[in-house]
Amino acid sequence: MYVSQRLKKLVVGAILPAALLTSAVPGWAQKSNLTASSSNSPLAYPAAKRVEQVDDYHGTKVADPYRWLEDPDSAETKAWVEAENQLTYGFLNQIPTRETIKQRLTKLWNFERYSVPFKQGDRYFYSKNNGLQNQSVLYTVKSLEGEPQMLLDPNTLSADGTVALNGISMSDDGKLMAYGLSASGSDWVEFHVRDVETSKDLPDVIKWVKFSGASWAKDGSGFFYGRYDEPKSGNQFQNVNYFQKLYFHRIGTPQSEDKLVYQRTEEDKKEWQFGGGVSDDGKYLIINVSQGTDTKNRLYYKDLTQPDAKVVELLNDFDASYNFIDNDGPVLWFLTDLKAPRGKLIAIDTRHPERSNWKELIPEAAETLQNVSVVGDRFVASYLKDAHTQVKIFHLDGKFDREVAFPGLGTAGGFGGKRKDTETFYSYNSFTTPASVYRYDMATGKSTVFRQPKVDFNPADYETKQVFYKSKDGTKIPMFISHKKGLKLNGQNPTLLYAYGGFNISLTPNFSVGNLVWMEMGGVFAQPNLRGGGEYGEAWHKAGTKLQKQNVFNDFIAAAEWLIANKYTSTPKLAISGGSNGGLLVGACITQRPDLYGAALPAVGVMDMLRFQKFTIGWAWTSDYGSSDNPEEFKALHAYSPLHNIKAGTAYPPTLVTTADHDDRVVPGHSFKFAAAMQAAQQGPNPVLIRIETKAGHGAGKPTAKVIEELADKWGFLTKVLNMNL
Repeated sequence: MYVSQRLKKLVVGAILPAALLTSAVPGWAQKSNLTASSSNSPLAYPAAKRVEQVDDYHGTKVADPYRWLEDPDSAETKAWVEAENQLTYGFLNQIPTRETIKQRLTKLWNFERYSVPFKQGDRYFYSKNNGLQNQSVLYTVKSLEGEPQMLLDPNTLSADGTVALNGISMSDDGKLMAYGLSASGSDWVEFHVRDVETSKDLPDVIKWVKFSGASWAKDGSGFFYGRYDEPKSGNQFQNVNYFQKLYFHRIGTPQSEDKLVYQRTEEDKKEWQFGGGVSDDGKYLIINVSQGTDTKNRLYYKDLTQPDAKVVELLNDFDASYNFIDNDGPVLWFLTDLKAPRGKLIAIDTRHPERSNWKELIPEAAETLQNVSVVGDRFVASYLKDAHTQVKIFHLDGKFDREVAFPGLGTAGGFGGKRKDTETFYSYNSFTTPASVYRYDMATGKSTVFRQPKVDFNPADYETKQVFYKSKDGTKIPMFISHKKGLKLNGQNPTLLYAYGGFNISLTPNFSVGNLVWMEMGGVFAQPNLRGGGEYGEAWHKAGTKLQKQNVFNDFIAAAEWLIANKYTSTPKLAISGGSNGGLLVGACITQRPDLYGAALPAVGVMDMLRFQKFTIGWAWTSDYGSSDNPEEFKALHAYSPLHNIKAGTAYPPTLVTTADHDDRVVPGHSFKFAAAMQAAQQGPNPVLIRIETKAGHGAGKPTAKVIEELADKWGFLTKVLNMNL
């Protein structure tokens, strides 16, 4: 099934224990290049020079004294990184609970887990992880009861597991596989081609791919893919990704001979990105034209049955989201939010493409329609109902057939396949239920277990509820709360408040070993569904973007206040966490309400809202954030930008910033500058630390060992600063 390419993108004494406050500076911090940031701090932070850098934004002068930290390869930055890591790991390694937490994480993580299988040709394909393997291994089998054949083991590609599989695509007959590899967490992908029968690679190698899959021609002669020009030498983070091109690679030929299928060379089209996918019948190349992370897109197609056919600009207005689902000959089916912010399914006859001829098959519902697939001559429609999955089956004329039954409030994913398939597969999990994989019979509607993991805990000991609270402007916000049964509402429970709130991304119930260990330690896990996400459709998303981005922070602050008011926790016991756009969320909320939280864990966050668009793919986020190049948007960005709202002499909560030296999506300079500024401004004893991972990126493909180490550090940090009794 063709899927359009789109950029998506990503825990309480409030002070340290008295013993540390009254002690001398620890030995691990006694270095000549470390200087204390305030007279009553027990930590001596690495010296970070301030430079006289001032920028003029529409008449407003803004200082940027840590601009030099944007260059990760300079000797000064490397020395600062080394000193910061020395300080951070010295602090973390002295926490007695850290090793115990790591051991428990390792034990719980050690269980078999499977991806959702899919079928191509006469073979099934799926991945499996034995438990503690750094990367999952790809298998193929001709019968689900047969002995699987190992097709690709990424763990053999690097000693430390930092080379990860980044997407696979099978030829229509299942005999060839195009697969992408990324190193050290980079967004850059290198494609290879493997013979499925022999598990041997062909000579083909495709480089400089980013934000693109591979889609095979029906005859298996080659595949379509998107790439950028080879970056210029120098600082990798300064190379901005513009002018993506769509190519066709013919198997057995060098990349230099690949055929250019589509590009736009106009300067005002440099941000356009092209995802090319072949329809299941092989007749059409569907070209998805997107602009950054904007949900609105254009949709073109090319008739592959005619060698010289031109690209037809079918949908060319950027007026809505159009996600190609499948086709019935010349009739194309699209999931769209045109005049339907929660989504609907429409049919467009390419012979009569006028809008007056469009046909609505599945109308907008009260729930948010997120995905549609075509299996067994049925539409399988996946909805979000108050942020949990609901799946309905429809006939091809749009008539409702039945609903798929799930065990409770959880997340189901999968349901892929081809139009004539009689079966499909899906996974189901929740906060307290590990992901099980099911086979679904399209004729009978019966689900049977394909794989069910065994994890060393009892789900019956835990409970999850969904509550609704009011944000600052009265908007009703849903929030999931999970914890051990028998929780006492006395305001003394350590609580991890985690959210995202952006880019139309929905947070749904998902099983996490890390969160399970947190709950085992007596912690509460709370996950609100903030505006900016996609839980209630495009209107919900837009209410948390650009000039309305403050709504997202207000929603998060209101969640914290609700948890405190309802005695789940209190400020000294409340930690907040988020990554990427969620790291921005945490950064903005601790600078706006430093008095509200007992700890903060901002991960790979967008912290400099005035310069994010100047690095790698940062320009793509202006659809959600706006840009400092726009006077009105600059005012909004400057008002909440975490880096620019740090105030000297403020008592910020204990904070552990995390980033990675190879993050080429949210470049590490964001976190470097933010940490340096916070350390300089911090008043009082609360630690402000930064943990900088090496040979890692934004998070995708991170080896299991590194994930466990990072979680042990985070949870260890929280047990100390929240004064938890284990």
